[in-house]
Amino acid sequence: MTDTPWTGDACSLVDAFRAGERSPLEELEATLAAIEASRLNCFSFVEDPERLREAARTADVSLPFGGVPTGIKELEPVAGWPWTEASLLFKDRVAPEHGHVVERLLTRGGAVAVGLTTASEFGGLNVSVTKLNGVTHNPWQHGRTVGGSSGGSASAVAGGLVSLATGGDGGGSIRIPAGYTGLLGFKGTFGRITRGPHAYSRPNTVVLGNLARSVRDAARYYDVCAGTDPWDPTSLPSHGRWEAGLGTHLEDLRGKKVAVVPALGGVTLAPGVEDHLRAEVKELLAATGMVEVDVDVRPPNLAAQWAMGNMSTLLGELGDRWPACSRELTDEIAVGLHLAEAMYNLRTAAVAEELRLEAYAAMARAFEEVDFIVAATNPGPAFPADWATSNQQPKAVEWLFGEGAGRVVVRGLLGAVRLAAGAFPKLPSTLLAAAEARLPELVTMGALTIISNIYGNPAVSIPAGTIDGLPVGMQVLAPHHHDELLFDVALAFERHRPWPLVAPAAPA
Repeated sequence: MTDTPWTGDACSLVDAFRAGERSPLEELEATLAAIEASRLNCFSFVEDPERLREAARTADVSLPFGGVPTGIKELEPVAGWPWTEASLLFKDRVAPEHGHVVERLLTRGGAVAVGLTTASEFGGLNVSVTKLNGVTHNPWQHGRTVGGSSGGSASAVAGGLVSLATGGDGGGSIRIPAGYTGLLGFKGTFGRITRGPHAYSRPNTVVLGNLARSVRDAARYYDVCAGTDPWDPTSLPSHGRWEAGLGTHLEDLRGKKVAVVPALGGVTLAPGVEDHLRAEVKELLAATGMVEVDVDVRPPNLAAQWAMGNMSTLLGELGDRWPACSRELTDEIAVGLHLAEAMYNLRTAAVAEELRLEAYAAMARAFEEVDFIVAATNPGPAFPADWATSNQQPKAVEWLFGEGAGRVVVRGLLGAVRLAAGAFPKLPSTLLAAAEARLPELVTMGALTIISNIYGNPAVSIPAGTIDGLPVGMQVLAPHHHDELLFDVALAFERHRPWPLVAPAAPA
């Protein structure tokens, strides 16, 4: 009998099941006890224990993740479970069916889904603070953020509660929390894993995946979940040999060209981050035989326009609840909707498309000269868990985002802008540009990662040591469809500089 959950990777847990060293039921009991005792607040729902025990007893350990207790990000529907999308508005909604990635994970993979991990509301922020669930904490240091939107999954895996949890990355939402918690966060080429049955045409940036303790866990997840799906016309074929192919391209890496752009997207990094990253890049080059070259990579920052455009699907989901429901939403989501209604018009959309083409051109030119781009994953180590952005907001912004008079003023001003935009269609774009210049912290969080969602190329956050005792991530970007090569870049670094699989203080 075991008292604590498995602290190795998910693949080694399956090996232990198959060898008879541990049983799925024993692992489940340890997992349930750890979740109950945890102060991380990373699970928003746990399945009925008796149903879980039956699933563990009958688990087929011959399957890739057979019997592995798994967390499901609460933005993904699981039939019969709460489908809240981390919002008070949907606290009583129940999912009618599985998301297709969940279906594959349970049937092809054999995983035992134990519960839902916390996320930001509708996946709209890079933090894990909601009115529904409260604050999720970082297992490396309580009171520090895990990022978002897959923050609960990162906290659960790094915190030693489960060895596998799902995630989604529409602007960095796998890589950002992976960077803050010392995990591997792999975002594949757009379309790599199905988004069915609800594959919105906007924002067309979301790639599903998992928060992983090891490279092979991420590769095995792709074996189970990748592949075409008629419910998602953007889904890509999969050869199903992601794990088996690990290491087969290591020699091919020798001589590959790497551009090191620590502050990709023009982000201001915290003191010490660039020096730390460059030291880690030297280790990466030593592990792979790749060579650094000097290439100027300056894609435009599309964060504001991207966020505005994405509000269309949220507005559709809220339906006639909006705007009466605004006080039930996270303040930043509510203000974002008001901003989008006031600012987003055909002129704004045209500017966004022009910027998108500029981004495509900047990345294409870069990848014509280099094979990989390396950047920081986050501007710095984990900030306080209850902050809404990686920098404390200026008091004026905090006042405007908060309750009471500020919110009234915001709505009045935005209503005026909306009316004025009818006569002066360039006004919203002009105001957005001014806001970006004056309040960069509101639009730069995620700018290090979002470019790979806009462009659609694969990118991975690799654990790269710590600053002040907190993890930092090294992000490596590759051209479209070079996922296999990128897995081997991560594998080479994992072998050269093994990272802790769980936080030193876990379980917490």
